[in-house]
Amino acid sequence: MDGDGVRASAPYPGRCCFFVQRKKRFCKMVVGEGKSLCGEHANTSPDNEDGNNRKRIPCPLDPKHTVYEDQLEKHLKKCNSREKPKPVYYIQDINAGLKETVETEEKQISLSSLSEEEIMNLIRKLRKANSGFAKTLEDRTLSHPILHEALHDPKNGESAFKHLKQQASILGNLDKLGLLKPRRCFVEFGAGRGKLSHWIAKALQGSASTHFLLVERATTRFKVDGKHTNTDSVFERLQIDIQHLCLNRVPILMKEKLPVVGTGKHLCGAATDLALRCLVETYGSQDEEPLPKRLKMEEVETTENDDEDKGKTMLEGWLPVAGIVIALCCHHKCDWKHYVGQEFFRTLGLGAEEFNLYQRMSSWATCGMKKTGTKAPSVWSSELSYEAAEHHIEYESMEGLSDQLQGKLPAQEREMLGRLCKLLIDHGRLWYLRQKGYNAALYYYTDTQVSLENVLLTAVPSQASLPQP
Repeated sequence: MDGDGVRASAPYPGRCCFFVQRKKRFCKMVVGEGKSLCGEHANTSPDNEDGNNRKRIPCPLDPKHTVYEDQLEKHLKKCNSREKPKPVYYIQDINAGLKETVETEEKQISLSSLSEEEIMNLIRKLRKANSGFAKTLEDRTLSHPILHEALHDPKNGESAFKHLKQQASILGNLDKLGLLKPRRCFVEFGAGRGKLSHWIAKALQGSASTHFLLVERATTRFKVDGKHTNTDSVFERLQIDIQHLCLNRVPILMKEKLPVVGTGKHLCGAATDLALRCLVETYGSQDEEPLPKRLKMEEVETTENDDEDKGKTMLEGWLPVAGIVIALCCHHKCDWKHYVGQEFFRTLGLGAEEFNLYQRMSSWATCGMKKTGTKAPSVWSSELSYEAAEHHIEYESMEGLSDQLQGKLPAQEREMLGRLCKLLIDHGRLWYLRQKGYNAALYYYTDTQVSLENVLLTAVPSQASLPQP
């Protein structure tokens, strides 16, 4: 500690002497021989003590850094902020929704601008819209044997254990739907490190012609892709926003014509709608390419207790999208202009204004406990901290509600209303998928002690949409 204090009070040996006020320390950039300032800070010295008369100017691509004026042309060719060439599968806003909807986006109204009467009227509309839906979903918390060892490894901490339980249940649901099969391409949206694809690949180990596309717009550290370099599975990362992804143009899908299984673990807000449109419309429609050839009929794998599915068959490979299994979350990050259930809302007499308000109210389901007058139970407190870190939840979601109104809406009531908002938004997604010819459903796939965002969206082609053999 003392050593750090001494180093902070003087420049680092061989490093720049400029003191960075924002960081409360000296710059750590290496300086040239005989110089005391790095190139970035040389022009800050009024006396130009380094004897350097070259002028530095802000980079036109990113003004956060500077460049020598006489080297600007050379710098622009290699600057990390330069626009990189677009991949072949990039099409601007292909999954954004109808162009006219995007252009006529309605002005959002904040909850703080509504009166108590307007808030209560909004709640009445919400209850009426949900009157035809079940208030609780069927529990389908499953597991998969491939994760048995990891789930019982004492080296894994509490956070890792929660992620493993969710991954195990998602794999169990994929298996129950008959989607864990070879000769398919698994597309993981919002892949991050790619752990979900990692476990799917482990479950299909030894299966030939299995491909994985990991879609993530941000660069990611500690990726697990490298663990599969010498396996039969082929991993490929697509660093692109889902909004601009055209699966029809991904080389491996153009070449192999494999049926796709769309997956995602905690696909935040509007990303779910973009992914559904990417699968069902952009790839599922196959406007630019012919449908894959029909393969032989295969009986869907069932369990002994799954009598309702026995004897059902599906035509493997004839449809571009074999199935969708996505764990939903962060409805407060949804966006009307991208939402796939707009028509569903209109059938209920609701529109963009109500959607934008329900979208923000949905966060009451996961952070309403923070606004109670008494201290929340410890189990909720720890769970809320976990959820906030994972989903970037802001506890100020009760924005603008008066103390009087909050008194009329106790924590349990707010939580229930938040879940109704989530349910309504998710039923719009079900409606959309069913209109496109899919059997779609919502399930609880894990316990609230594991994650408060515990709803799974599943979809497989409906029997009615399958052609006769």
